[in-house]
Amino acid sequence: MISRHNLATEIKIRQCVQRAIVIVQNRLVNESIKRLSEEIELRDILQDIILEVATDPHESTGLNKLDTLLKNIIPVLEEAYKSLTTDQAQRDSFRAHILHAIRNALAPVDAAENATDETAPDDPPLNEQEEDESPGVVTVDIGAPPEEKFIDINPEEKEEETDPRDDFGIEGADETGRNVAYETFQKIEKQIVEAYRLLGNDEDREVFYDYLITNVKL
Repeated sequence: MISRHNLATEIKIRQCVQRAIVIVQNRLVNESIKRLSEEIELRDILQDIILEVATDPHESTGLNKLDTLLKNIIPVLEEAYKSLTTDQAQRDSFRAHILHAIRNALAPVDAAENATDETAPDDPPLNEQEEDESPGVVTVDIGAPPEEKFIDINPEEKEEETDPRDDFGIEGADETGRNVAYETFQKIEKQIVEAYRLLGNDEDREVFYDYLITNVKL
């Protein structure tokens, strides 16, 4: 049988152990809280640095305009691209058609810019027949055969309607990828052309064009 003295001693020892455990637990909790606070503070600092770098403008105006453009068009392209899941050929076709369409859309802008830099040649002199004819006047030879006297007032009705996706397409590429690319490009074409047209500096245009193609390829 345990004596009262031994029992009292055991109780005191247990109380000391419990207090020690509580102290250790509190210390561990405090250390964990401190460590988490430091991690959160460090994370906040890193986020501020990343945000500052991300919002800091580039040295090139072309890249600044491209950044704004990509934020608008990349989500549209990604959504359409990820919707093509049957096989890889559809996605490859989609990417190829988008790149092809971008090049075709920007080519006229470059051509127009180059045309303004060239001096237009003098108009050739009108000959006597052209001087006598008034604009908009149709000359009809009354002595012509009957079949030549017929004037077709609706020539467009005879032309077969063509699918615009056929002109948009690349020969041999997957048709589904082409169709989705065509539909998607209608949503972003205006933004691309307008952003590119804003740039009058040749270097800005070159950087804009190269980086645009590179980012769309990814």
